[in-house]
Formats: sequence, structure tokens, C-alpha cells
Amino acid sequence: MAAHVLRLRAALLIGALRGERRVRTLVTLALVVAITVVVCSAVLSLDDAPIAVARTVIVLGSGALLLGFLVGPVLVGATDQLDPRRFAVFGVDERQMPWILALASFVSVPSAAVVSVQVSVCIVAIRLGAPWPLAVLMTALAVLSTLLASRIGMAVNALLLPERRSRELTAIFALALIVIAFPVAVFLASLKWDGEVPAAVAALTGTVGLTPLAAPSWFVFAVATDDAGAWISGVIAVATAVFLWVLWSWLVRRLLTTTERPLASRERTGLGWFGLLPSNAFGAIAARSLVYWLRDRRYIMNLIVVPVAGALTVLPLLVAGVPLEVAALVPVPVMALFFGWLPHNDVAYDSTALWTHVASGVRGIPDRLGRLVPVLLVAVPVLAIAVPLTLLWIDDWRLLLPLTGLAASLLFSALGFSSIVSALAPYAVSRPGDSPFQQPQRPTSRGVYGPAAAFLGALIVSIPTGWLLALTIAEGSAYAPATFWAGLATGLGVAAIGVGIGGRVFERGGERLMEFVETA
Repeated sequence: MAAHVLRLRAALLIGALRGERRVRTLVTLALVVAITVVVCSAVLSLDDAPIAVARTVIVLGSGALLLGFLVGPVLVGATDQLDPRRFAVFGVDERQMPWILALASFVSVPSAAVVSVQVSVCIVAIRLGAPWPLAVLMTALAVLSTLLASRIGMAVNALLLPERRSRELTAIFALALIVIAFPVAVFLASLKWDGEVPAAVAALTGTVGLTPLAAPSWFVFAVATDDAGAWISGVIAVATAVFLWVLWSWLVRRLLTTTERPLASRERTGLGWFGLLPSNAFGAIAARSLVYWLRDRRYIMNLIVVPVAGALTVLPLLVAGVPLEVAALVPVPVMALFFGWLPHNDVAYDSTALWTHVASGVRGIPDRLGRLVPVLLVAVPVLAIAVPLTLLWIDDWRLLLPLTGLAASLLFSALGFSSIVSALAPYAVSRPGDSPFQQPQRPTSRGVYGPAAAFLGALIVSIPTGWLLALTIAEGSAYAPATFWAGLATGLGVAAIGVGIGGRVFERGGERLMEFVETA
């Protein structure tokens, strides 16, 4: 069976050079070969560079390579010529197909390019002092992990996105590219290394090197420099390869044994966000929230005001004599806090449409999570652009991780508190179609304390992250990774707790909320 699949793979490669598209195929092949030669030459030239510079370039490049092979098939909608479902009719052995298809994935032009680049990395690592057995082993793990990531990306694309590509999905992918590409472009455009790695880049490299994205590359250089913590990245590299293999094996079995229900033409088009998101309570609520946030002027006004308010905070600080380096750091946390604070009264904005949630018996957690999707789709790209612009303005890239950590803490913490407050203490707002600036009165004052509680709660739990940011500014980048991880952990932890509590409050207070929206 393995020999048959390999022959089939080779036949498909040769067949691509025939037919009407052979010119396009040859041009693409030549382009890939040229890019691979340039990249390999650039990597091999690093053996004369300082080991810190070589490690930084290779670790960040390896992480980007694996990430690209994972999300690339989903972004471009690549069709897998060796989709496991094509072999289901032949009665193949489900236990053998994962390794057979993984072996066949080596017979391709992108795979050859990956092998060439990783071999070049191995050569550089050996020349810089890494033991060759460990360098070869980590190179093999890196190649295997990258190719498995590609196969997993294609399998996920086949399972989750069949016949559901739309302009909404294209918009999400465009946002993802903005989030990744814009900060990287601004960051790299501002670098002036002069043979030394900037502190911010070194901190970022250390963080990426201890993730599954680039653990093999970090390990070989850690061994070359006698780093005592090298074994941690080695364990991560092995665990990543094992996890990817288990996930790939499960996906193959799922594809071989699952038959998707064919969608009618009316189900494929015209549903917008509802056709794109999952067919469950979370997906329905997220889709409805996205429609509201993108069309209702009350929501749109809130989204417009937040970036403007964040930018305007700099002016009074400068007038008061605050140094530019400090004042410029204020807008990003302010925007993150207000973005997370926006959903604190989303139940009231639903007005009488809230009955659909209550009548359908939807659980609290899907309701709370679905309402956060529009805010995240707007807040993350805006903050991803604001952070590098801020650091470019003050020319202090060692604050990249700390500022990102503080923004994450404020954003997610505020979302968590808002999830509780919106179900516990809503207050009256303008009805659909009314002016966004109209504020009706309501005979109870309980709603007065809700917005303040969400706002102050996010500030209080983010104090430790802000203190670490201040230490980074005062004493150097040694606290940068700790600030990032502390902010991310704080934000996600508070968000998870807030969604859980808010969901419970929503389930228990359905009648109370219905009474509120009918009388407000």
C-alpha cells in the first residue's frame, strides 16, 4: 500500500507538468526553487555571524515556517491531492494510512524546500558548536513537525470549511494577516542591529524558542552555548512531534469514517455569518452579534469612539508636562480597557430580541462567549497595529512584550467582568433605531454600579502586570517575558471566570432580564 501511494504521488507530480497549466506549473516551480536557494544561501551565511544573531534569525524563521505550513492551507483553501477520504472506498487499513500519507507528503516540492532549509540550519548549528547527533535529530523533528502541521492544516480545512468560504471568511483571514504582518513589518523596518541583537528581539526569540513553533531550533543553539535549560526546549520539541502525530492519526481516522451531509445550494449561500460559524448556540449568538455590531449605529459609534478616545489621552498628558516616552504608552492600555468594557451592557442593547435567547433555553456560557466575538474581531487588529506604532514612535522595542501583556490583561479582564455585569446589572439604553446619544431614564439605580464595577475590576486585577511593566521601563528588559505571561494569564483567567459566572447569572435571571428589556 505504501509503495502504491508513493507511486501515485510521483505520478501526480509528473502529471502537473503536462496539460494546459504546465507553463504556470513550471513558472511556480522555478520560483519556489529560486526562493529556496536564496533562503538556504542566507542561512548558510550565518555561520560567520555571532551565535546570538544566528540563533535569533533561525529561531524566528523556523517558527514562522511551521506556522505558515499550519495555517497556509486554510488561508488559501488548498485541496489535498492525497485526501484520506479518497482512499475510503478501497477498504484501506485505518491504522496504516496515517504513516503512509505522512511518508507520501515528503514527495512534493514544498517538502523538498523545507528539507533543504532545515538541512542548512543543521549545518550552521554544527559549525557553531552543536553536537551533530543532536543537530540531526532536532532537524528530523523539525521537518516532521512542519510537514505534519501542513497535513493537519489541510485536514482541518477539509473538515471545517467545506463549501463555506465567503466574504466573511475572507475578512477574518485578512484580519489575521493584519495582526501578524503589520507589527512584524513595522518592527523589522525599525531595527538597527549593528551586529548585536536588540533586547526586545532577544526576549521575543527566547519566548518563541520555548514554544512548539521553534523548540528544535532553540534546542540546538542552547546546546551549542551550554545553556542549562536546553533540555526544556528538547522536551517541548519531542512532545510537539508526538502531539502532531496523534492529532494527524485522529484526523485521518475521522476523515476515513465520517461522511459529511451534502449541503443544498440554499444552505451554502446567503447566510453570511450564520453560514460561516458553527451550527450551535455559540455560533448562532456570535453571528447575530456580528450582524448587530456591524450594522447597528449604536454599536458602531462605540467602536469608533474607543480609538479616538485612546489617542486623545496623549494631549492632556503632554500639556501637563509628562514626558513623551511615558505619555505615548497610555493610549494602548486605555483602548484595551475600553474595548473590553464595551459589552458590559449588551443585554440591554438586545432590547426585546432577548426573548429568543430565553425561549430557546440557550445555556449561559455560549451566550456570554458569543457576545464577545465581535469585540475581539475589532479589538485585536486595532491593538496589533497600535502597539508597534507606539513603540516605533518612542523607539523603545524592549517594551514589545510588556505592553502587549498589559493590553491583554486589561482587554480580557474587562471582557470577563463585562460578561458578569451585563447579565447582573443592565441599565436602560437607546432603543434600536434611536440616536446613539439618547439616554433614557429608568426608575432603578442598580445599573449605575455595573459599569464602574467592570471598569475598576479590570484595573485592579491588572495592577501586577502594570507594576512589572514599570519595572521593565526602570530596570531593563529582564522583566519583559514575565510581564507578558503575567498579563496574558491574568486576562485569560479573569475572562474564563467571568464567562462562567456570567453564564450562571444569565441562566438564573432569564425572567428578570426579560422583564427589564420590556420595561426599559
